[in-house]
Amino acid sequence: MGTYFHSVTLNEEKCRGCTNCIKRCPTEAIRVRKSKARIINERCIDCGECIRICPYHAKNAITDKLETINSYKYKVVIPAPSLYGQFKTMYTRNHILTALKQLGFDEVFEVARAAEIVSDATRKLIGKGELKKPVISSACPAVVRLIQVRYPNLIDNILKLESPMEVAAKIVKNKVLHEKKLDPADIGVFFLTPCAAKATSVKAPYEMEKSNVDGVISIKDIYLKLLYLLEHGTSTEQLETAGFEGIRWANPGGESLALNTEKFLAVDGIHNVITILEEIENDKLEDVEFIEALACSGGCLGGPLTVENAYVAKTKLKKHIDQAKQKGIEVGQTDKLDDDLVWTGNIEYKPVMKLDSDFAKAMKMLEDLESINNILPGLDCGACGAPSCRALAEDIVRGIANETDCIFKLREKVRDLASQMIELEAKMPPVLDRENDDKQEQES
Repeated sequence: MGTYFHSVTLNEEKCRGCTNCIKRCPTEAIRVRKSKARIINERCIDCGECIRICPYHAKNAITDKLETINSYKYKVVIPAPSLYGQFKTMYTRNHILTALKQLGFDEVFEVARAAEIVSDATRKLIGKGELKKPVISSACPAVVRLIQVRYPNLIDNILKLESPMEVAAKIVKNKVLHEKKLDPADIGVFFLTPCAAKATSVKAPYEMEKSNVDGVISIKDIYLKLLYLLEHGTSTEQLETAGFEGIRWANPGGESLALNTEKFLAVDGIHNVITILEEIENDKLEDVEFIEALACSGGCLGGPLTVENAYVAKTKLKKHIDQAKQKGIEVGQTDKLDDDLVWTGNIEYKPVMKLDSDFAKAMKMLEDLESINNILPGLDCGACGAPSCRALAEDIVRGIANETDCIFKLREKVRDLASQMIELEAKMPPVLDRENDDKQEQES
C-alpha cells in the first residue's frame, strides 16, 4: 500500500498551545511543546477531532482546490450524501447536482448510488456466514486506521469491501471510458468530502494500490459557490439516481439499516467507537452481527469539513430520504460488480504504540514507565503538554520529555532546592561566613 499521508496539518502561527487538542485526540498523537502543538505523524488517524475542537482554527485538512479539476479534459464529481443536508430543504437533489455541474464538472455520479451497491454486496457476504463476527464496517477510514494502530486483534473483523466513494469512482470512470472513448488520463474524478480521513484514504489507500479517485474537495470549500448557484440558477437537470438506502448512509445507522438484520450496532463519535471496540475485544458483544462505527459525532453529517450543524443537517436530509423512498437499485445490477468490490490489498497492524521493537528493551521501558507513572500526581491536567500522566511517563522513557515537565513535580523540585539552599546557608564555611562575624563585632 502507499506511504501514509496525513490530511490533518497544524498551522503553528495560529496555535496558542491551549492543550484542548491533546485531551481529545483518540490515539494520543498530539503534544504541546514550547507553547505549540506537535502532531506525532505515525499515530495520527486523521479523524479530524482536533480540527473540530481547536478554538483558534490551527488544525486544517489538506484537500484539493476546485481549480484542480481544470487539469483534466473530462471532469466528474462524486458528492457524498452528506452534501444534501447542507442546504435548505427547498432545494432538491436535482437542484444541488445541477449546481455541481455548473461549477465546472461535466458529469455527476452520486456516492449514495454506490452505497446501495455496497449494501447489497454486504448483505450477500453476511448471508454466506463466512465472515468473522461481529463484522466491522470499513466505510469510515478513520476507524480502520484506529483499528490498525490500537486494536490489531480486530483487523480480521473488518469488512473487506471497498467504500462507496471508491465504488462510485470506479463505476463512473468505466462509464465515461465506454461512452466518451477518452484516454483514462483525461478523466478526473473528484470526491466532495465531509471529512479529512477520506482525503487521506485517497492519497494513501489501505485497500488497494491506487485510489480510483483523482482528487478530494472539501464540502466547506465549495459551499458558498454552490449556494450562490442554487439561489441564482434557472435550469435543473434530472440527475438523481440513488434511492433512500444510499442517501441514508450519511446518518448514523444508515448503513446498518440496509442489511435486513436487527443484530447490528451503530456508534458515532470516535471516543464512543473506542468504547465499543474495547467491548468487542472483551467478547461482550456476542449477539451483534454488524458494527457500523463512524468517527464523527452525527456520522458523516457531523464531519469537520461540513458547514451545517449535524442535527440540523439530519432534519434536512430526511426530506431527501423521504423523496427517494420510491427509488432503488435495479434487480441484478450489482451481480457483475460483487467480485470487483473485494479489497485487493490487506491492511496490517501498525505497532506505533510499541515502546521498542526489541521485546526485552520494551519490557524494561514498560517497567520504568510504570514506576514513573506511580510517582506522578495522576491528575491528567495536560499542563505538561501530554494528554495524561501516563502519556508523560511514556514520553519520559522515550527520552522526549522530563519529569519536571509536570508542574507538580517541578514545584516539588523547587521546594527541595530551596530547602537545600537554606541548609547550605546554615552550614556556611567559616571563611565565607566572616562577613557576618565582622558585622556582629561592629554591633557589639
